[in-house]
Amino acid sequence: MFGIGIDVSGETLDVAVHEQAFRQFKNTKSGFASLIRWLRKLPVKQVVLEASGGYEQKALDALHDAGLPVVRINPGRGRSFATATGRLAKTDRIDASVLAHMVNVLKLTRYVPPAPWQRRLGELCLRRRHLVQMRVSERQRLRGFNDATLIAMVNKHLQGISSDIKQLDQTISELLGGQKGWKNFANLKGAGPVLMATLACELPELGQLSGKAISALVGVAPMNRESGTWKGRRSITGGRAVVREALYMAALTARRYEPRLREFFDSLISQGKPGKVALVAVMRKMLVILNARKRDAEAAMASG
Repeated sequence: MFGIGIDVSGETLDVAVHEQAFRQFKNTKSGFASLIRWLRKLPVKQVVLEASGGYEQKALDALHDAGLPVVRINPGRGRSFATATGRLAKTDRIDASVLAHMVNVLKLTRYVPPAPWQRRLGELCLRRRHLVQMRVSERQRLRGFNDATLIAMVNKHLQGISSDIKQLDQTISELLGGQKGWKNFANLKGAGPVLMATLACELPELGQLSGKAISALVGVAPMNRESGTWKGRRSITGGRAVVREALYMAALTARRYEPRLREFFDSLISQGKPGKVALVAVMRKMLVILNARKRDAEAAMASG
């Protein structure tokens, strides 16, 4: 069984079979068809691609639809594996061979495509993040103007952005509310439509893993830093930044209005914990609570 690595660019797919062969295909429908015909002649263990800003999505779906065991990984993970194995140079061909080696020796989680409603939800959430970032930038630019005409122009633009965000929030809420297993299970202040939509499209593992595992997956679990007698400060690292960002905003509300989490935050502060550390702890606790409630909701649906 061979590990297959594919380095994706906007135009091409560079494909390596671990220690066997290398070929290049176009990143088009005809290229996917040629690639699939070629791979079906091989004893394939898994096919691994890196997330490449969306350039990989069509190839990923085509390979999955063809019944091939395909995996998508974070680019940082592939680069870390390359460094660990002494592959410091970086070209498309080298990257493909690194991925082929990686999937040949490691057990990777197989790709599961999102449902159509999750794809649409993901696009809505992405556009909302774009608009929120745009609004922040425009507000910062506004401070640099004294001309009344320019100030009015920027304010008009800001009003339009805010209106679009409000419309997106309503659409996101309606779409999420119509999905079984995602309606009213949270019951937690701070866990509004934006956070729940982010979890639905960015964290499909919610309710399927333990609290510790889901925290590590998102990147809100503190990692030890110890060597011999030296003990460094634990910190969070890695994980899914989009989910973490949504959790952060939700935790700001939850620490003020959700009694259980407010008491938890205050107790950490009274113990001398820095505010940021206490807030990350609230994020982690929120995620663990939501994970357990999602698991319970799915169990209730299955039994009912």
